[in-house]
Amino acid sequence: MSETSTIIIADDHPLFRSALKTAITGQLPLYNIVEAQDIDSLQASVETTPDVVLILLDIQMPGAHGFSGLIHLSAYHPTTPVIVVSAHETPEIIARAMSHGAAGFLPKSSPLESIGDAIHAVLEGQLWLPDNFDESVLSQCDEELKVASVISTLTPKQFRVATMLAQGLLNKQIAYELNITEATVKAHVTEIFRKLGVNSRTQAVLAISQLDVHPNAIPR
Repeated sequence: MSETSTIIIADDHPLFRSALKTAITGQLPLYNIVEAQDIDSLQASVETTPDVVLILLDIQMPGAHGFSGLIHLSAYHPTTPVIVVSAHETPEIIARAMSHGAAGFLPKSSPLESIGDAIHAVLEGQLWLPDNFDESVLSQCDEELKVASVISTLTPKQFRVATMLAQGLLNKQIAYELNITEATVKAHVTEIFRKLGVNSRTQAVLAISQLDVHPNAIPR
């Protein structure tokens, strides 16, 4: 570990970030802690912070759609392990997180000592799963994996357009939010459609919705 080794805590709830930071610094005082409250600030932190060795990620971060943030992060920073920290603790959610590139899954209800154990394990190259997790559920819907593979190929700008598209924003709204022209948004949307193999916004939204955290949102 270098003197500047950093752990990023990515969660949109300030109180939880603070509690997690306190827990980490109490058990792992040699690490620098950086906080991110949404996908944009997380991506900026990963790009600008030296020696990021681990990311603790809430999968329902603003700026992402379901597991899309985890998928895109894993694709662009494959050597940086990600532990998903979530209040969604069902076996299906855990299995999907691991299938989409997580190195570990830490329920938000976990005791403090588990946080340190999970971080140590993942930093040593091991996977971390909750106690009594049944690994036989580690299988995924083919359509979900197909959409995930597409998300992993999107550029950072295309990814932001795709998540806003999934949220129902119009091209002019996306252009305003990203400070780009509508023509540029249309070009990104066209490329997203091509990669997803769809030809309408509705079809694109339905495809991306397969990455939703809520299991009832996933067509089977």
